[in-house]
Amino acid sequence: MGAAAHLAGDIGIKPACKALSLSRSGFYRDQAHPSAYGRSKRGRSHPRSLAPKEQEKVLEALHSERFVDQAPQAVYATLLDEGQYFCSIRTLYRLLGKNKEIKERRSQLRHP
Repeated sequence: MGAAAHLAGDIGIKPACKALSLSRSGFYRDQAHPSAYGRSKRGRSHPRSLAPKEQEKVLEALHSERFVDQAPQAVYATLLDEGQYFCSIRTLYRLLGKNKEIKERRSQLRHP
């Protein structure tokens, strides 16, 4: 898109987009929102997501001897009964999935 913007200054937007095989709507969209559509989103995290230290604290609780062989739902319920809340059940699953510590228990065929 940078080349199209540079060329558009010399010959115009329509011929520049045609020469580079770009759609004009994509050119205008990129001009209006240059950081949109996944270009700079990768470095940012959601404002409500757990901080890395909080994630470590949750993983320490999941890895403790007491919870090492329990499902995340059981861990969540036990901690909630004790008055501790780290995160939701889904977040527990996400953290375990991110660290490749959870898998499908059913025997399923995987097709190539």
